[in-house]
Amino acid sequence: MRIRHKPWAKPELEACPFYIANPQEQKGKWNQLFDDSSRPLYVELGCGKGGFISQAAPAHTEINFVAMDIKNEMLVLAKRKLEDSFGKLGKSPDNVRIAIQNIERIDLAWDEHDRADRIYINFCNPWPKKKHKKRRLTHTRQLMQYKKFLRGELWFKTDDDELFEESLDYFAEAGFKIKFITRDLQSETGIENFVTEHEKMFTEEGKKIKFLIAEPITVK
Repeated sequence: MRIRHKPWAKPELEACPFYIANPQEQKGKWNQLFDDSSRPLYVELGCGKGGFISQAAPAHTEINFVAMDIKNEMLVLAKRKLEDSFGKLGKSPDNVRIAIQNIERIDLAWDEHDRADRIYINFCNPWPKKKHKKRRLTHTRQLMQYKKFLRGELWFKTDDDELFEESLDYFAEAGFKIKFITRDLQSETGIENFVTEHEKMFTEEGKKIKFLIAEPITVK
């Protein structure tokens, strides 16, 4: 779906204290963005309108979060949702940062000197055409980039059957092991799951939500 340009999005974001306009300048020092850099750092790649991060970050103020997306038009909506969620709790979003970044070029902003304790990829673009599959956020070449800074688990969730099944091959090729897998997340218990608008819509359409937890075979 084509995102309409919103001329007010960038100025609103630039006035936001938890927006990172130049993520490449943070390379090697993401953990230093937060008052307490000793906390775990969780990263959402492709946060979209913020349905996930606006639930996860307020629920876990003991964890630092970074949410990234390629479009300011998406990030500005995530910003508003975060402000609303934290505001309802009487808190400020001190443990979260949002940043504009093309995830395909994540290497420009993150390297082996950074530390992400968990990565989330929620309902990313499935890129079904063969010529576009390398653009998937779970493609082997992407996973190899994440391994440089991932020190823990990667949580992946999608409604798309083909993307999920082919991603299993990508994880194996990139040297990840699958710790948990389900092809019907709604039937599982004991897994913290923040339901986004996309997930609610897909579930109402009768689609099963696929989910897995993976980690590099050799975790640093």
